[in-house]
Amino acid sequence: MRLGRLLTILILTLISAYIALPTKLPYGLTRPPIAFWVGDKFFFKSFDTKLGLDLAGGSSMVFEADTSKVSQEDKEDAIIAAKDAIERRINLFGVAESTVQTSRVGGFSRIIVELPAVTDTRSAVALIGQTAQLDFREYVPEKEASPSGQITYENTVSTGFTGNDFKKARADFDPQTGKPMISFETKEESAKKFTEITTRLQGKPLAIFLDKARISAPTVQTPITTGLGIIQGEFTLEGAKSLANLLNSGALPIPIQLIEQRTVGATLGAESIKASITAGLVGLGAVVLFMVLYYGRLGIASCFALLIYGLLSLAVYKLIPVVLTLPGIAGFILSIGMAVDSNILIFERLKEEIRNGRMFKDALEVAFGRAWDSIRDANIATLVTSFILFNPLNFEVLHTSGPIRGFAATLFLGVVISLFTGIFVTRTLLRVFARK
Repeated sequence: MRLGRLLTILILTLISAYIALPTKLPYGLTRPPIAFWVGDKFFFKSFDTKLGLDLAGGSSMVFEADTSKVSQEDKEDAIIAAKDAIERRINLFGVAESTVQTSRVGGFSRIIVELPAVTDTRSAVALIGQTAQLDFREYVPEKEASPSGQITYENTVSTGFTGNDFKKARADFDPQTGKPMISFETKEESAKKFTEITTRLQGKPLAIFLDKARISAPTVQTPITTGLGIIQGEFTLEGAKSLANLLNSGALPIPIQLIEQRTVGATLGAESIKASITAGLVGLGAVVLFMVLYYGRLGIASCFALLIYGLLSLAVYKLIPVVLTLPGIAGFILSIGMAVDSNILIFERLKEEIRNGRMFKDALEVAFGRAWDSIRDANIATLVTSFILFNPLNFEVLHTSGPIRGFAATLFLGVVISLFTGIFVTRTLLRVFARK
């Protein structure tokens, strides 16, 4: 049993160490990516560290959304649709690791955009501020440059039905098959136009483009004469919701105005990383020195567990991936302290049990059992605090800023991993190697 657990720890440590290694190694070496198969497809994963705006440098912009012309029940959908449209434009702009999130401040709806490594904010603002162009287009094979059979913007022509004719879309379920689909509604004055289009294109594809990118190309099954229709396909529920939001971004265009803009230099980010690493190494060195001098062999086992904890944490950050920011690094360092705190509680309990006359082996098991209550309660309190700080439900009374969420995310993950290393890893190492 102990050998099996020790082997599990060794395998996890080796895998985590490989993932945690930087892509670029000393002497011009590089860490090769991990290759894996999913079905019949072959993928490579490099596991690069994702850095936030404050570390990689770039631009941060805050837009205020004007929802005054949108009905109360559609405001939330309009904000989400605008956010999705902005994310899509940023991806077209070629920005990696960008973040787009919504927030409400004093009753005003805002969209916060962070673009790492982007300093040309004028072009970025112009791209983000465009109004979504939704276009229903007819496939024309004669316009096709090559016999690929793919429906593209170039081999289609507009039917004249655009986002201005569209009213609302929502994710729904087919009552016969139970599969996700899209239900939509046209504006009343555009229903006749849509009837003519769907009658003419019955049995043919009607491609839907947003900003010249195809998002769907359903085949018209029957003419749509009531202004109410459905889009069927191989949708997942999330895919159907995403497509409905994209359709609504053309149907519910809301003006956005830039109200705040700041630029972070890459040099400042590099200096922050260097200072953070230095502070972390100094603090970690002090902790290791204390544990070894005060607890002896127990401290050495604890330091090995702490090393494994660090490798597991970095590996998890890259696997998810977590975008590291300065507050996120602070959350990681704080979680290291909590991981050491668990070991101290266990060791002090162990010393008490030995003073009460128990043999080392029995005292070790009792110490872990009695220290668990304190460790559990302290860590649950921290996990609840991290959940509140992360604010996944976007409550207006709580913060929704990226730095605070970055701190909460790394702290939450660090506490969960520290529970694993404190109870499973440290306990196994002490059982195998530690003696009185």
